[in-house]
Amino acid sequence: MTPELILLTITAISIGFFHTLFGPDHYLPFIVMAQARKWSLPKTTLVTFLCGLGHVGSSVLLGMVGVAFGIAVRRLEFVESFRGNVAALMFIAFGLVYFVWGLRRAFRNQPHTHAHFHQGGHPHVHKHEHSNEHVHLHEKEKAVNITPWIIFTIFVFGPCEPLIPILMYPAAKNSIFGMVLVASVFSIVTISTMLGIVLVSTFGINFLPMQRLERYNHALAGAAILLCGLAIQFLGL
Repeated sequence: MTPELILLTITAISIGFFHTLFGPDHYLPFIVMAQARKWSLPKTTLVTFLCGLGHVGSSVLLGMVGVAFGIAVRRLEFVESFRGNVAALMFIAFGLVYFVWGLRRAFRNQPHTHAHFHQGGHPHVHKHEHSNEHVHLHEKEKAVNITPWIIFTIFVFGPCEPLIPILMYPAAKNSIFGMVLVASVFSIVTISTMLGIVLVSTFGINFLPMQRLERYNHALAGAAILLCGLAIQFLGL
């Protein structure tokens, strides 16, 4: 390996890590959805991995097409910017819809009390919820099955902005091996950072007293995803 390629590889590691760390949209949706949907640890890991793979894979594919056909970096950056806007709007739309649905579900699930009088005149009071009685099983299964695919689609549209201009083209000037190496290192570091943050955070949440907020889990998840979309669109995160 040449010194330039070694430097590019180190750059890929640092940019992949910090780009993911400072972009909450890379991990917050998985944390809140795992909590709201009661995903198991293996399912959370699988969904995060596949979304991360789609996220970096789409930019790697675009960069390789650009290298193969000699497309100017500025044109590829325009495509990445357009994809970023689409992903942000999809985050906003999905988050808003999920937030409203979560609020509606929370209010339907509001606990209330029933009083019963037994023989001898002794009253008995207990809390009761009706939400699960009104939600059909096939509707719940449909919501559970569709949600990961929606998130996956959003992440496929979401670009890895620094990958093409900073890594792909400098690597391509050295060799195809260099381009593949740098892109692979960037992808591995990005996905590993996503998984690390998601799994540590998901595990840590289990130790927090969340019982009082459990009824609002879906609404909070929708709000978090909505804020991620707004941050991408208006703050450039």
